[in-house]
Amino acid sequence: MKSILYQCRIYSLTLALSTALMACQTQQKSSETDQDSTKALPKPLLTDLYTADPSAHVFEDKIYIYPSHDIETGAKSDEDGGHFGMKDYHILSMDSVGGTVTDHGVALDLKDIPWAGRQLWAPDAAFANGKYYLYFPAKDKQDIFRIGVATSASPSGPFRPEAQPIEGTYSIDPAVFTDDDGQTYLYFGGIWGGQLQRWRSGKYDVKGTEPGKDEAALSPKVGRLTKDLLKLAEPVRDAQILDEAGKPLKVGDHQRRFFEGVWMHKYKGQYYLSYSTGDTHLLAYAVSSSPYGPFTYKGTFMNPVKGWTTHHSIVEFKGKWYLFYHDTELSGKTHLRNVKVREIRHTDEGGLEMIEPYQ
Repeated sequence: MKSILYQCRIYSLTLALSTALMACQTQQKSSETDQDSTKALPKPLLTDLYTADPSAHVFEDKIYIYPSHDIETGAKSDEDGGHFGMKDYHILSMDSVGGTVTDHGVALDLKDIPWAGRQLWAPDAAFANGKYYLYFPAKDKQDIFRIGVATSASPSGPFRPEAQPIEGTYSIDPAVFTDDDGQTYLYFGGIWGGQLQRWRSGKYDVKGTEPGKDEAALSPKVGRLTKDLLKLAEPVRDAQILDEAGKPLKVGDHQRRFFEGVWMHKYKGQYYLSYSTGDTHLLAYAVSSSPYGPFTYKGTFMNPVKGWTTHHSIVEFKGKWYLFYHDTELSGKTHLRNVKVREIRHTDEGGLEMIEPYQ
């Protein structure tokens, strides 16, 4: 009997030690997983410069990023974004995602743009005719947002601006897309501080407002560019976003309607119009068989980041697709942002996988 009790005690002790060891190993593994997950979260591309609204392109076998350059101006925050007082553009490049990021310095300064008054907001870039083109919004001397263009022999600049903004353009957030046939399109627009609602009549009205909440939401604009990429080849039109039933999204549908930050990319013959929903802080997308649309709303692909909203671009590089975006990790302030990047995937059904920015 004593031998049996002794064996039972030894067995129980062994079992307890084994259980404790397994728990310790599980806890250690969980801790390592948590650490790995933390390490895997995207970090700001730069820590010595506030950058936002990144438009990414592959030029000369590198990724070039064309962001806004956030600065502290001391201006009070208002509904028109007066505290976003950016004055120049810095261009970034990287040989590989996760590799060294090069800041090429000031590529274009507000003081060198003859027609511009203030606020150099989110830009974009293109390449054609052996030159690089930088498209940018700025308020003119009458405080109306227009879109200008500047050119350079290098993707990193410096860029020389045209003497006047592109005729027929207005509002903010230019995005340039060149299709497989060589035709290049300019998309733009943003409501509220982006002034798109002030152009509802076709002419600028400082008192212009959005339609009623049950009316069709305002759309981003699209127009084909001339071969020299300096002018519009046609009047701009609505890049309309419809629901699955073919009806326009409504003004009151803040979870889905377009706010700003339009971007275009093409995947397996389909045109993906992605954008920010603004005050609901989501990145959403719609799909069409034409670069003009109409586009059918498909869903969101990124949940809110730290900061008031986000602004993004999507680019393919070495067989993978990447999402460039911003948040406020470094400053904690809405107007002082930092650019990040992470991989994004298309689903087998042609959708975009959902991204949780902090998981």
